Amino acid sequence: MFGGDFYNATRPVEVEPPVANLCLASAVIAVALAVCSLMAFGSALTPMAVFGAAFGLLLTSLRQTYPHEVLGLCNLVTLARVAMVAFLTGTLVAQNANPWLVFVVATVAFALDGVDGWLARRSGLTSRFGARFDMETDALLGAVLSVWLFVSETTGPEILVLGFMRYAFCAAGLFLPALRLDLPEAFRRKAICVVQIGALVTLLFPLTPAIAVLPISFTAAILLSWSFFVDIKWLLRRAE
Repeated sequence: MFGGDFYNATRPVEVEPPVANLCLASAVIAVALAVCSLMAFGSALTPMAVFGAAFGLLLTSLRQTYPHEVLGLCNLVTLARVAMVAFLTGTLVAQNANPWLVFVVATVAFALDGVDGWLARRSGLTSRFGARFDMETDALLGAVLSVWLFVSETTGPEILVLGFMRYAFCAAGLFLPALRLDLPEAFRRKAICVVQIGALVTLLFPLTPAIAVLPISFTAAILLSWSFFVDIKWLLRRAE
């Protein structure tokens, strides 16, 4: 019996392929993120802290809810988008961050939204994990871009609606259990998300006319608020 226990205690622990792939890909991306951050800002502390926190949450969720045997290119694309968002957080604390750099990175992160979903469907790797991963990445991207626009005085505080509406909704769910119920799929929600991030990226464009800033920010904020209102109304009615 002792010999068997000794064998079990000393043999290598098997690591599931998705976990191993996530760790390897995250390590490679983290190195690239650190190098790019050092070149752009002279410091990689903030981007690496954000990426490290995201990796910890992602690893936990992957182990608990991911149903497939391989991680897939779809999730690697989303992971790369997370790294781009982490890079953008560095612009919030860096002095004199280049607005063109912020715009280009944000545009690439936005352009890749939808690619991961398409890859997941094409490879048969769709999952609630992947959908949640993509959604939270979009939410974080929106939050970072809205803060950048506010801090840079490109817009007023109304822009924060675009970045933090989802987090306010989640916070409200702590007090209203009905808001934690599952929502049905809705094209309206996906379309408004595209409008939300698209508006933020447009406002980041250094050549966007100043006269267009308020119409773009307020229109997108109103549409996003309406979309959340529709969902909240549906959830409260369902809970009755």
